[in-house]
Amino acid sequence: MMFKSRIYKYIVITGLILSVSACKLPDVAKRTENTNTPAAYSGATQDTVNSAKLKWKDFFKDPYLTRLIDTALVNNQELNITLQEIQISQNEIRIRKGEYLPFAGLRAGAGVDKVGRFTRNGALEENINIVPGKENPEPLQDYSFGAYANWEADIWGKLHNAKRAAIQRYLSTVEGKNFVITNLVGEIANSYYELLALDTQLAIVQQNIDIQTNALEIVRLQKQSARVTELAVRRFEAQVLNTRSLQYNIQQQIVETENRINFLVGRYPQHVERSNDDFNMLVPNTVATGIPSQLLENRPDVKQAELKLAAAKLDVKSAKAQFYPSLGISAGIGYQALDPTHLIKPESLLYTLAGDLAAPLINRNAIKASYKNANAQQVQAVYDYERTLLNAYIEVANQISNISNLQQTYNLKSQQVNALNESVDISNTLFRSARADYMEVLLTQRDALESKFELIETKLKQMNATVNIYRALGGGWN
Repeated sequence: MMFKSRIYKYIVITGLILSVSACKLPDVAKRTENTNTPAAYSGATQDTVNSAKLKWKDFFKDPYLTRLIDTALVNNQELNITLQEIQISQNEIRIRKGEYLPFAGLRAGAGVDKVGRFTRNGALEENINIVPGKENPEPLQDYSFGAYANWEADIWGKLHNAKRAAIQRYLSTVEGKNFVITNLVGEIANSYYELLALDTQLAIVQQNIDIQTNALEIVRLQKQSARVTELAVRRFEAQVLNTRSLQYNIQQQIVETENRINFLVGRYPQHVERSNDDFNMLVPNTVATGIPSQLLENRPDVKQAELKLAAAKLDVKSAKAQFYPSLGISAGIGYQALDPTHLIKPESLLYTLAGDLAAPLINRNAIKASYKNANAQQVQAVYDYERTLLNAYIEVANQISNISNLQQTYNLKSQQVNALNESVDISNTLFRSARADYMEVLLTQRDALESKFELIETKLKQMNATVNIYRALGGGWN
């Protein structure tokens, strides 16, 4: 006993020494999750009011859009896949929790055993009678039933840390689901506004087709009176044909945009109900950006990266505990007999109780490799967290600048459209009085149509920028 106790003592000491020598953390892994962020966004006031706190039903007022989002939150396949990942993570927690609880079970068995007479066991059976005065039955029967349990004492927290890491990963999958919702809401809103913009562009094209067709008839009448040549007629015809071709291109874009929305809401192609209001009259929501530190609370992807980092740190602790000795305890109690009639007699009672202490000595390289892998994954998680937070800040900063510049662009484009609309009227008047060339009329009409398209595209960019900054701030998932 003295010799065995010394062996166990040396094993424990050796394991501790080896673990200390193997557990040096890289500097980057010692960084804290509380990464410093700038006090305020460039070009924005330092105010804690944040539009990300608004629920998406309060942020988007269009009833057609909110119905689409509601449908998508039920039917979208990517979101439903993510929900199953959450279920998988929940089951992983149960698995990890079960590892540090005692394993207990019931066992029953029956069998026969025939040994050769000229063997050690056969000779013993020949000389020892189980029942005095009676020969041993041949073959020997064996019946048993009882309960057993075994348990690894989690002295160093290896199993508890593994369970806590599984909890952190479960929470990260919840944040991953929230991030999917945020992106889904933003993508549907952007596609919806694109659909409204295409509707407006199609209406403008159809109006221009009517205007240009009337102009073509006027040119034909002027040709009959020899005021213009056949060249002018052909140029006006080409202009009308070009504008007509535009409407089919826009109609195709409408179909594709509708089907993109249908895919997001998880349904087969069909007409997408939408508002008939003038797209140019839409007013983008005023978005309060708050302060950068609120990204840590509002952005699901930032919280997901933070939880993954916490899980990686717990994985390192769990891997580090592999270097330490482990204590296992096993026990059992039951009955065993050669005859079923003797099975529940006191003489058939048996029980066992054992404990073992083991420390790694030979396979240290495998344990060190596992520990180094856990460390490397922790470093990856640190960099991923820092990258995610930096990306979140830059996304918001870009959209703040974008919203400001788009407002200036829209104002100038509106003035350009007004000036070109007046130019179209003036050129038509001058052309009728033969004071302007037909090319001036054509060029003016073309420029006016392009400017209207550009104005709509600028309005679409404004609406998209509003959606994108709401998403970048972390809104849409709550």
